Parts: sequence; structure tokens; C-alpha cells
Amino acid sequence: MKAKGKVFLLDDDELIVSMLERALRGDGYDVRAERDPEGVLDRIRAFSPDVVLLDIKLPGRDGIDILGEIVGQGVPTQVVMLTSDDTAETAVKAMKAGAADYLTKPFNLDEVKIVVAGILERGKLKDEVAYLRRISSDLTHPEIVGKTNEVHKLKEKCGKFAAAAVPMVLIMGESGTGKEVFARHIHQLMHQGDSAAFAPFLGINCAALPEQLIESELFGHEKGAFTDAKAEKKGIFEQAYGGSILLDEIGEMRLDLQAKLLRVLEERKVRRIGGRQDIPIDATVFATTNRNLYEAVEKGEFRVDLYYRLNAFSLHLPGLREHKEDIPLFARHFLKDYSEKYKKMSLKDISPEAEELLVAYRWPGNIRELRNVIERIVVLENDEIVLPEHLPAEIQHLKARAAAKPSPRLTIPDTGLSLDEVEKDLIIQALEKAGQNKTLAAKLLGITYDSLRYQVKKFRLE
Repeated sequence: MKAKGKVFLLDDDELIVSMLERALRGDGYDVRAERDPEGVLDRIRAFSPDVVLLDIKLPGRDGIDILGEIVGQGVPTQVVMLTSDDTAETAVKAMKAGAADYLTKPFNLDEVKIVVAGILERGKLKDEVAYLRRISSDLTHPEIVGKTNEVHKLKEKCGKFAAAAVPMVLIMGESGTGKEVFARHIHQLMHQGDSAAFAPFLGINCAALPEQLIESELFGHEKGAFTDAKAEKKGIFEQAYGGSILLDEIGEMRLDLQAKLLRVLEERKVRRIGGRQDIPIDATVFATTNRNLYEAVEKGEFRVDLYYRLNAFSLHLPGLREHKEDIPLFARHFLKDYSEKYKKMSLKDISPEAEELLVAYRWPGNIRELRNVIERIVVLENDEIVLPEHLPAEIQHLKARAAAKPSPRLTIPDTGLSLDEVEKDLIIQALEKAGQNKTLAAKLLGITYDSLRYQVKKFRLE
């Protein structure tokens, strides 16, 4: 069971320290208790607590001074002052210095728990607001729609990953195959019934951010670590504590950052830019890519040790053309969703002719392209059913192209045949004709290189 939060306790009274530590641990908090104020700021940074309980009178140090350092250096935590002086003057002084609250000795343990819980709850709400502002993806519960055997196996694998709470998952597939949807699905399975609404899911696109910013976004930085670093900043590894991180387009990450990422994944600790302390992390890492990472390793563009570390638990998402039976299911799912979103409930179904064209199309943009086509139809059309003339020109022209250039026809014998065996035989023929060159073999078959590699792996033709 995950801790409710992290509490750092500093008081020179051994009895008070023991009492508070026992009470807070018993209430489900991760507690670090200290009695010596010397070098306490470094220890606070290393522990990265949500709340600091700080005695106002310490041997050789004034608690208010320590509070001032915490606030002045931008350490991301909330401080509750502990005092035996119950005068208003002391309270006002503490609050003006930046304390979130104060508690008067002798303590009522229930009051201590209420104050800590209240601060954590306000912090969670603040983080949720920041999270909702920064993400651009759909926040609805991700639904895995497909019903084919390929999708069923993927969902089964996701369930096993979630049940084992694996620390990282590599998700490979062409653009638009739903890599983030599968990552969110595993995240939901991991946190169902465990305050899932508050388990963060934070993402970063490794290809979209400027090189000078991505390291700070990932690992955070200390105040003054570089120009414009005017305050401490938590990276997403710290922000996602107790949740998940999505590293999108991991194949585009530069090599020096790959080395640092490998260290974080191996040691489960992160060090901010300019920092001296390692901070423990507790987050599942999802890395996605539409690149062939094995090829990137051979070219020296991706670290071999990071590849094998990530590839311990992996998913390969097939292109939509590889599970065409799911196309009508996806199309009707998007039709229902967008009809509700745009309040166009007149569109109720897809005609058999339009469905036939949708299934025949190769969908180079995969599920994302299909979703966009259906969304456009919902917005622009007013008929009760989707007709062939509602579809984009490149899909409507399929019939004309098929009539002009008929495809070779395979005759099914009366005894039947195995579709898997036919696919396997065609792949073997293509590889032999291409001299085992997978890129050329993929062109001969009219599929992508990644799709061919998936089929080669599926039929164990390596």
C-alpha cells in the first residue's frame, strides 16, 4: 500500500519525535524523523517531503530561520511550525515567514493528523489543477475498443503488467496506433481502487521540447543551477510520485540524456540539475516510440543498455490494417462519441457500402486517422447514416482503383485453408525474393517495415 504522503519531522525533544513519528506512521505516512538541525536543508531536499514539521526552538538554530531558508530557496514543501508558545505574536511571525500552519505543544495527536491531512489535500488539489492545465490529451477514461485476437492478447498482457506493478513498459507501434491509450489503460488498472483520481499520469514529448529544456523537465533543477533558474523546480519524476510517467518518442532522446535516464531507471533515484542529493522516485515509466529501436541501436543512435532495460516489458501495437475486423467497431465507437460531443444525434449508423470502403482502406495514419475521418463526418454531415459520399476522396476512389487494377485472387480449396499459414508463406516468399532484406520485403508486401518485423516475430521467422 502506498504512503499517504511524506512527512519530515525536526524536533530536539526525543519524546515528541517518538510520539509524532509513531502516530504518523500508524496513519499511513512515510516519516523521516530528525533531532539535529545541522545541515537539515540538504536532508529535507534529499527526502523531498510534502510536509515538514519544524520545531521553532532548536539547539543552536532558530526554527524561523530554517523556515526562511526553506521558503527563500524555493524548496517545494509545506512547513508546519511546532511551538510551546501559544501567543498570537508567535503565530503571526511564523505565518508571515511562510509557514502553512502551526501547532502548539502539548499536542493533540488527532489535531496533528488533521493539519497534515489538510495540507496534503490542498497540495493534491493544487497539483491536480496544474496537471489539468498542462496536459493536452483526452482526459476521459481510455477504452481499449478492439475485439480481435490481437487486441485481446494485448489487453491480457496489460493486465499482467498491471497486476505485477512492473516499473516500466516499452510500447512500440506506428504513429496513431494508440500507444498512449494503452499506457493510460495500464495506469488505470494499476491504480483502480487506490485513489486512482489522484494518481498522476504525466507526459513529456522527447521530440517536441528544446534540448535545453528537456533535462530540466525530466529531472528538475536547483535554484541557480543555470541562467533563469530562480527557484527550485521538481521534474516529472518527482511530480509523478505514486503515479506514472509517459516518455513519448523515447527514440528521439539524445544520447547523453539516455545515459542519465538509464541511471534513474536502474537506481530508482533522480538528481536535479545542480543538485547534490539523490531523491527516491516511485512512478511507473511508459516509453513509447514509432521508431525501430533495434535499428537505432545498430546505428549507434540509441543506447543498447537502455534498449534492453526498457524492452524487459514491452507491447508491439499492430497497424490498423493488420486487424481490419476492428475497423467497423472503432468507427461506430467514434461515431457515438463525437455524436454526443457535438450534439449531432441524427447520425446513427454506417451504411454497409461505407463500411466496406472503410475496411478496404489501408489507414496509413491508423486509428488516429480513422477517428479524425469520423469526427469530420459528424461535424459536416446531417444524414442518419454515414454514406460512401461522406468519406474522403482517397477512400471513395478505392472502388475505381480496384476496378482498374484487379488484385490477384486466391482460390480457397474445398477443404479450407489456414490464413496464418498463407500469411506466413507470403512473408517467407517476400523475404527470399528480397534476399532477406526486410525493407525490400515489406515493400513487396505493401506493408511497413515495423509491420513486417511484427509478422516475422509472430511466426518466429528470425
